Amino acid sequence: MRTTFAFLLTLALTTAVGDAQSRPSKTLDIYFIDTEGGHSTLYVAPTGESLLMDTGSPGGRDVARIMAVIQAAGVKQIDHMVSTHYHGDHVGGLEELASKIPMVQFIDHGATSEPKEMVPGFQKMYAELYAKAKHTVVKPGDAIPFDGVTVAVATSHGQVLKTPLPGGGKPNPACAGFVPRDESRVDPDNPMSVGLVFTYGKFRTVNLGDFTWNKEQELMCPNNPIGTVDLYLTSHHGIDQSGSPALVHALQPRVAIMHNSTRKGGAIQTMQTLHTSPGLEDIWQLHWAYAAGLEHNTPSLFIANTEDNAAVANVLLNPPPTFGQPGAGRPGPGAGGPPPPGGPGGGRGDHTGPAFWIKVSAQSDGTFSVTNTRNNFTKTYAARK
Repeated sequence: MRTTFAFLLTLALTTAVGDAQSRPSKTLDIYFIDTEGGHSTLYVAPTGESLLMDTGSPGGRDVARIMAVIQAAGVKQIDHMVSTHYHGDHVGGLEELASKIPMVQFIDHGATSEPKEMVPGFQKMYAELYAKAKHTVVKPGDAIPFDGVTVAVATSHGQVLKTPLPGGGKPNPACAGFVPRDESRVDPDNPMSVGLVFTYGKFRTVNLGDFTWNKEQELMCPNNPIGTVDLYLTSHHGIDQSGSPALVHALQPRVAIMHNSTRKGGAIQTMQTLHTSPGLEDIWQLHWAYAAGLEHNTPSLFIANTEDNAAVANVLLNPPPTFGQPGAGRPGPGAGGPPPPGGPGGGRGDHTGPAFWIKVSAQSDGTFSVTNTRNNFTKTYAARK
C-alpha cells in the first residue's frame, strides 16, 4: 500500500513539474500597428495591463486597425494612453479611439510647441478627455507604473535623462563621429517627444517617438544613460531626421523594428546605420520601403506588408518622391499629389486593405520572439549571455 502511494505521489509530482515546465511563462507583448506613416504601438504587461503609445492619423482607417489589434490582444481598456507629441500622425485617432474603448490615464509632455494645431481643435478636445480621467505630464527620470514592467521616461518636452538607468552611464564612443544637422525646418514638437525605456527582467526595449538627430546627441553624449537594449523601434519612422549612430550604435539593439510606410521611412542612411550597428541581427519592417530599394530593404520574410512584383518593378524604374522630397504625398499613380493628412509628419497612404502588424513577445529571462502576422513567420532570440 505504501509502495503504491509513493508511486502515485511521485507520478503526481512529476506530472505537475512537467506541466509547469511545458506552460509558457507570462510575457510582455508588444504590437507594432500598421498606421502607414503614423505611429501606434500597444504594450501589454504580463498581468494584462495595457499601455498604448500614439493613435495614428485622423479618420477611421487607423482607429479600425488599432481596435483590431486591441481585440486580438484581449485588451478591454487602455490603462495608460501615451501621446508622444501632438502631430496628426501620432494623435489624430485619439478622439475616435477614446469613444470606442475606455482610457484610464493620459500621459504627455505638456503643452504643444507648435504655433498652430496640427489637428484642429485637438487641445480643447484632449483637455475635455483627460478631465474625466487621470492626466500626467512626465519628465525625464519619471517612472510610469506598469505592472511587472519598469517603464522609465528618457525624453520629454525637449529634456533628456541625466541620471543613468541601471546598466547605463558608460562613455559613448559613437559620439566622436557625431555631425550636427541643420534642424531649422524640423517641426517644433518632434524633439519634444516622450521617449520610454521598457525593462521586463533582462529584456529591454526603447520607443523615442519622433525624437530628432541633434537631440539624440544631447541624450547620448558624452555618456550613454540608457545602456543597451534588445529591441529598438526606429525613431521617427526610419526617416533620416533621426536615428544617428550616436543613438543606435550605443544602444546596440539585437533587433530593430521599423514603423514605416512605403514612402515614409527606410532612408538609406537609416538602413546603413542599422546594418553597421554592433550586434544587430535582424531588421523587421511594417512596409517595403521605396527609399531603401532592393539593396537595403530587409528580406520579405521580415516585412509585414509587401508590395506586389509589378509595383516594385515600377518603383525601381520610375522612383516616386519619398517623404521629405519635393512633391511627396500620398502613394498612388504618378508622383506628387496633395500633401499628406495630419500636417507635418504625415505621409499616410490610401491603402485600405489588410494591414498586418508585427508582434513581439518577451520573457523575463531576456528571450523574445518576433512574429510577422502576414505570414506567421516567427523568430526567437535567445537571451543575451
